[in-house]
Amino acid sequence: MEKFNMQRQVSYMKNWLIEQGFLDEQFLQLEELQDDVNPNFVEEVVALYFKDSSRMMINIDAALERSPLDFSKLETFMHQFKGSSSSIGAKKVKNECSLFREYCEQGNKDGCLRTFQQVKKEHAILRKKLDSYFQLARQAGPLQAASRPM
Repeated sequence: MEKFNMQRQVSYMKNWLIEQGFLDEQFLQLEELQDDVNPNFVEEVVALYFKDSSRMMINIDAALERSPLDFSKLETFMHQFKGSSSSIGAKKVKNECSLFREYCEQGNKDGCLRTFQQVKKEHAILRKKLDSYFQLARQAGPLQAASRPM
């Protein structure tokens, strides 16, 4: 019974993350790829995302400190960051990346700087929320398929 309640909490938490706009349907599609052979698939993909995206943010930070700004290079970096974010369903991060790219197209340095701070904020919030989600999911354990009586 306790395991069932924990699994229900995991489900509620995931639904809340989607309802609040942190995640989108791509995250659900990733979960559909998870199976008994690779029960931690989504968590591993998300861990790789955070590792790679942290490195990308360092590159963007460095590019934002150069003068004059190379908006084309910044847009390329952010295009890659947005693609990575989209691949795990990081909706709020992806939306901020889109806004950043719009500022790059306009050549708006202040807009880029302000939006990048928001990208980093949304990234950190998502990391914390997904850490909690995966911790709860590990405690709940995998869903057990119903077995037929013999």
